[in-house]
Amino acid sequence: MLNRRTLLTGTTGFAVMGLALGKAAAAGLTGIEKASIRGSINATELGVQPGTFDDQSKAFAKLLRDANSRDMPVFLPAGTYVVSNLSLPGRVRLSGVPGATRIVYGGDGHLFMAEQADHIELSGLVFDGSNRSMGDYAQGLLDLRRVGHLVVDNCQITGSGKNGLALERATGRIERSDISGAADAGIYSVEAGGLAITGNTVSDCANGGILVHRWQAAEDGTMVTGNRVERIGARSGGTGQNGNGINAFRAGNVIISGNVVSDCAFSAIRANSSSNLQISGNTCSRSGETAVYSEFSFEGAVISNNIVDGAANGISIVNFNEGGRMGVCSGNIVRNLSSSGPYTADPPGFGVGIAVEADTIASNNVIENAPLYGMSIGWGPYLRNVVATGNIIRKAGTGIVVSVVEGAGTAVISDNVIDGALNGAVIGQRWAEPVTADLTQVTNSGFAHLTVERNRVS
Repeated sequence: MLNRRTLLTGTTGFAVMGLALGKAAAAGLTGIEKASIRGSINATELGVQPGTFDDQSKAFAKLLRDANSRDMPVFLPAGTYVVSNLSLPGRVRLSGVPGATRIVYGGDGHLFMAEQADHIELSGLVFDGSNRSMGDYAQGLLDLRRVGHLVVDNCQITGSGKNGLALERATGRIERSDISGAADAGIYSVEAGGLAITGNTVSDCANGGILVHRWQAAEDGTMVTGNRVERIGARSGGTGQNGNGINAFRAGNVIISGNVVSDCAFSAIRANSSSNLQISGNTCSRSGETAVYSEFSFEGAVISNNIVDGAANGISIVNFNEGGRMGVCSGNIVRNLSSSGPYTADPPGFGVGIAVEADTIASNNVIENAPLYGMSIGWGPYLRNVVATGNIIRKAGTGIVVSVVEGAGTAVISDNVIDGALNGAVIGQRWAEPVTADLTQVTNSGFAHLTVERNRVS
């Protein structure tokens, strides 16, 4: 008897059977055939062949032009493709077999370059620069400029003679990719417009890990989250221009969070002239200089809930002399600092846990093993509106030093626990010179700008 229930049961049964047959059929297809079903162009059908030693640049360029005109994706089977000097058209969707589809730079110029592209997606590809030299005009192995929508996903970029991935005015995301062995920086972005750099591993680069820069100070909005950055050198030298794991320069509204950064020649995370900055929840190990830095002409920096283990200095929010001001430094653990760094330090030297100068709260931090100072507040007359409260400082040369130079502004140092400070718990200084007794042991500091109260010293 046919009714609504039996009709639905029957049609459902046919649907399930059809789905099962479809899955079985798909399981028997090769990767190339699956790509064809998805609507991809199979590169081999247009003369691009994996595994040959011949330069395939002309055939590859023709393939990309054809895909652009048809607005279709391209699938590259596993194997090695040797190419050079490819200019990407306006719309590119290029994918391969992760870890097995290798695009190798043949030399004499650049590998991939794009200028004024609408849509570029690169996924599941290995880009190998073979440590070959590149043309002066090229900024990186992948040199992508003015890209309206960019996706680099699950790729490997290795052996670049310059930057691994160089971006200019790009919008989109770089994710789940491995960038290593670059002669300059792993990822270099300038003038981004809403870029996400997420879940990547950047390692063994000669001058920098992930760089977020602008030519002039302005809003950038890049998010650098969940990356692993390690073994970053400073081959080109300097006192902080190179050797940083993650570096923001003149880039406002940047978020740097949840990254694991280790073994950098200078800073794990360094921000220069970057306002409305958030650095939170990062783990920073074995930094050669200051582990976390917000410096020069910035307004607004929140540095919170980070772990710093091993550095010359821990966290610095400084350069009020250049307009650097307005910060929150809270909930961080800073430990195991060193009195030596990658160059001869200006006074007062290395070994400072946390340094702050203007319009800043430093609260609820834990600092341990800081050979010079647990905390430094102000530098000469460059001190204004600082509150240091609720911190724990253990095993420091001096617990807290605070500027008492003429012209220094308000500082409140209260409710801190200071344990095992060899040279005093709270000391007033003129620049790098101690000039007071321990201010936790006196009723009145004698300085109108300074309040020191309710600190526990042992």
